[in-house]
Amino acid sequence: MPQKYPKEFLDLCRTVTAKRPKTVIDHILKHGHITTEELKEKYGYNHPPRAVRDAREHGIPLETFRVTGSDGRKIAAYRFGDVSKKRFRKLSGRTGLSKKIKEYLIEKYGCKCFIYLEDMDEGELQIDHRVPYEVGGDGESVEQNPDDFMLLSGSANRAKSWSCEHCENWQTLKKKEICLSCYWAYPEEYSHVAMRQVRRLDLIWQGKEVEQYKKLKIDAKDSGQTIPEFVKELIEKAIERKNT
Repeated sequence: MPQKYPKEFLDLCRTVTAKRPKTVIDHILKHGHITTEELKEKYGYNHPPRAVRDAREHGIPLETFRVTGSDGRKIAAYRFGDVSKKRFRKLSGRTGLSKKIKEYLIEKYGCKCFIYLEDMDEGELQIDHRVPYEVGGDGESVEQNPDDFMLLSGSANRAKSWSCEHCENWQTLKKKEICLSCYWAYPEEYSHVAMRQVRRLDLIWQGKEVEQYKKLKIDAKDSGQTIPEFVKELIEKAIERKNT
């Protein structure tokens, strides 16, 4: 038997018209939950967490739990969280707001991915919360601070989503300050990557630089190393020369 929900919550659900989050919401309303397997196999979403995050960003409280998939392995499933809390709301004029935020970020930082630093067409850049909505929400203010968002390429957004959703802070702690010191929020100044004490450098070769990458790949192969190993060795040697 379908669960009964407050009218205010159902009204909110009806305001969500974008296909991806609406699919998540409608399925849960009908079946009680939705799995990553269903999102991928039934609805064709190759990155199920993105669809779930879209619903959350519309103010829909969702919680994650585990179920057994068709192959016998444990997979993620999603159901509505505590809909009695007054935390659900949809940003009015979301499309117009997103456009203004993107324009602001491009004017301030340039038309590029904040993680990979590659120059991109405006249409290829996606707006993302620096602190995941699951942790930080949208705050109490109706006015959104554009600097709470970042512009990401599709691949960077997927990488961030996967890393964040496997982080202890996302899953249990929910502490905004942990996210604020993370690589995925501020890659230019961070103290951890999803609570792991590692450092990373993402390099992109574009345009004429691709020829340099090809040569680098050949040199790495000749030395019997992977490209990351080879690049790290080059950097270490350069630092040694500088310090001697």
